[in-house]
Amino acid sequence: MSVTSETPRRPGPFLLTWYAVAQLGMSIALLALFIVWVVGGVLAVLWVGLVILVAAIPATRAIANVHRRMAARTLGSPVPDPYRPAPGGFFTRLRAYAVDPMTWRDLVWMPVAFVASFTINLVVVILALGVVTWFIWWFATPWLMRARASVDRWFLAYSRTERLEQRVQLLTETRADAVDHSAAELRRLERDLHDGAQARLVALSMSLGMAEAAFDTEDPEQARQLVRDARATTTAAIGDLRSVVRGIHPPVLADRGLSGAVEALALDMAVPVTVDARLPGRPLAPVESAVYFGVAECLANIGKHSGARNGWITLRHEDGVLRAVVGDDGRGGADPGAGTGMLGVMRRLAAFDGTLSVSSPAGGPTIITLEVPCDLSSPKTTPSSGPA
Repeated sequence: MSVTSETPRRPGPFLLTWYAVAQLGMSIALLALFIVWVVGGVLAVLWVGLVILVAAIPATRAIANVHRRMAARTLGSPVPDPYRPAPGGFFTRLRAYAVDPMTWRDLVWMPVAFVASFTINLVVVILALGVVTWFIWWFATPWLMRARASVDRWFLAYSRTERLEQRVQLLTETRADAVDHSAAELRRLERDLHDGAQARLVALSMSLGMAEAAFDTEDPEQARQLVRDARATTTAAIGDLRSVVRGIHPPVLADRGLSGAVEALALDMAVPVTVDARLPGRPLAPVESAVYFGVAECLANIGKHSGARNGWITLRHEDGVLRAVVGDDGRGGADPGAGTGMLGVMRRLAAFDGTLSVSSPAGGPTIITLEVPCDLSSPKTTPSSGPA
């Protein structure tokens, strides 16, 4: 979601008149698009209507965003762009459009904007053209255009109450997802410990017991062999425990930070992956871990499914948002809802108000963007980071 920045100064009558002329011209396009919407809705049963709608909705949103920017400048306050992300794929995108409440608000706004243009905007233009009415135009234009901008804001932006309701709903969903994810992680850890380290420790105990029995029967050679087996089992158990710990919080992440850890992931790939990481500090450890495992999952998918010859990763922190972009030049067609891996990444990020978006047209490239709002601390130097 992007936000139109607040302007320090409201536009004067001349610029507002230009807005009126532009909106008057766009009203014809809005009327045409409204007719296209109606035709597409009627023909939806024949499938061709769905194609018409998928083409008409982005055009409507483009015009609506122009009105949002004009309304923001006219009113001197931001008018957010509230559209939900529309992923790639015809049916996936169509579904995203259908479940986005702002899509339907745009539809209702279109005839209202057409009527407002031929009342308010036309009056402003007529007053500007008249010599006698010039004095009225100078003082009335700001009031008329603010009224028009208020109408646009009412339809094209959520109210504070609606935003709070959406926020509560989102927090409820992400909290439930976080609880489910934590429970699944606990079950995974329990399974890994039971099948790995615990089984080896049981074998270790049995080997030591047999070695003790061998000493009692005065068979030192067998006892030595059993002790050697116990040492090997101990080494394997330690390896299992380290593997479990890496699944919780990899040591490379704690030692080298997100940039270094991602570079280490890239070096382990069979496909050449370039990393461009420019982070002036480090996020909190939970956020760092969530982004790290998200990037790791994306790289695993590149290796298993993409057929790519090259991949790339960029890490940035801009405007209070940590952004990781993972791309490849593979065959494309990635569907984040097709498997559990990317859904798990979405749940991890959602716990921190983060998002994951996928652009993967057929034929590629595939670009996955992970974003998490967060602050960065000062870079930390650890003993394993190298000499100062």
